[in-house]
Amino acid sequence: MYAPVRGNGGDSGLLAQSSNVTLVFMKRRSLLSLAVLSGAGAFLGGCSHAGGNDELGFTNRLRIPPLADHSTDPDGAKRFALTLQSGGRAELIPGKVTEGAWGINGAYLGPTVRAHRGDKVRMAVTNRLAETSTLHWHGMRLPARMDGGPHQMIDPGATWIAEWTIDQPAMTSWFHPHLHEETAMHVYRGLAGLFLIDDPDGPPLPSEYGVDDIPLIVQDKNFDRDGTIDTSGVESGTFGLLGDTILINGTYDPFHEVTTRLVRFRLLNASNTRVYRIGFADNRTFDVIGTDAGPLERPAPVDRVKISPGERIEVVVRFTAGETVVMNSLGEDSRSANDIEEDDFTLLKIVAGSRLDDSDPLPATLGGTPVPAVPAGATVRRFELSGSEINNKDMDMTRIDEVVSAGAVEIWEIDNTTYAHNFHIHEVVFRILEINGTPPPAYQAGPKDTVFLPKEATARLLVRFGAFVDPLTPYMYHCHLLRHEDKGMMGQFVVVEPGTENRVPLTLAPGHRHR
Repeated sequence: MYAPVRGNGGDSGLLAQSSNVTLVFMKRRSLLSLAVLSGAGAFLGGCSHAGGNDELGFTNRLRIPPLADHSTDPDGAKRFALTLQSGGRAELIPGKVTEGAWGINGAYLGPTVRAHRGDKVRMAVTNRLAETSTLHWHGMRLPARMDGGPHQMIDPGATWIAEWTIDQPAMTSWFHPHLHEETAMHVYRGLAGLFLIDDPDGPPLPSEYGVDDIPLIVQDKNFDRDGTIDTSGVESGTFGLLGDTILINGTYDPFHEVTTRLVRFRLLNASNTRVYRIGFADNRTFDVIGTDAGPLERPAPVDRVKISPGERIEVVVRFTAGETVVMNSLGEDSRSANDIEEDDFTLLKIVAGSRLDDSDPLPATLGGTPVPAVPAGATVRRFELSGSEINNKDMDMTRIDEVVSAGAVEIWEIDNTTYAHNFHIHEVVFRILEINGTPPPAYQAGPKDTVFLPKEATARLLVRFGAFVDPLTPYMYHCHLLRHEDKGMMGQFVVVEPGTENRVPLTLAPGHRHR
């Protein structure tokens, strides 16, 4: 019932709309009783604070999002069909039906799309919501018209086609809506899924999906007593919603059984705001093998990793037959350093089988490259982050803020003058050169597209731009704390042919959109 399966996309959400699954979750303050699910589906729920392990029974098997099926078009492109939908019916509390969750090809979350470097992919995204949305391919290097940002709006009932050829290293990416001023609500309700890239020429790593290659989509939620998803805090306060209940792949109070000595976990922080410091209750050491945009040069041993909204980290953990360990998140000792709430949470109980299959040794090198030298004369751009503005400007859909030459390598200096933010740049890959004047820890030295900036921090980034040119269609850079993004903490840049930078119009027509 729980084995990972390859579906056609129609069953990839947490619950099928016709499911008769009975679901129960426990919110810490309401202390609702747990129940085992019945029927042929998965479940929704959360995990409590780490100090409250006695409240958790780890009774629910971790759901593994199914792999999305694809067809092959005449030109050889892999076609994936993704449908944004709401109205899925699920009993989150026995006898009470909630319709607060949204999903992609199902009632909550979406399938995992998996493709290889060199594949041409064609994503057919149909909007069955009652309102306009978008679907952004976070971390993908692709033409601006295919990016799925706020200019690629999908009206209710419409289908948008995005297509590109994948030409980037193996990585863990994801997709989520990016509608201007509505991203936080659409992501919070459940519109998100993973997009994995494999490189046939990469090193041997655990890669059997659902067996020794496990996705972990981490989200925080609030729930009402009747089981309805509480959205009241999404668009309010300094940071927006900080939930008291954690979901892992949409699973409440989860456990997972491992059957191999080495297991690769792909961590995605899909929360709106919350920052996690993930490790294990026994403080064991594990290895980071990849960051947002690709592999590290070599494994980086750690006992805890920090991950802010939008970031991904791939880790490999070693297990001994018969052991049990709890994955958790612990806040910083000095909370004021971040100026954002960092509670302690238990996340997942991992149970090793009495006999574990052998795994290939973790390679000494992973295929990543060292941080390149800063080119002489590189353009330096400076961005000041305030409460909800970048360089004292709110987002304007008609304004082009920056014009960049295709293939350029630049220095972007980010100065956070207020409380915690993070910074995501579409299409590019960057390296963190410094945070507050100091090189990043080894596990954050790999290729990235999102960086966390604590209160009053500075970052210096080496940013490499792609070859796709379009003077009329912008990419975005923005804070990925989604409340901040929606309030206007976002800017736009276009990539153009070298030598044409001064001929680019800096104003777009009102209502400008590209489908």
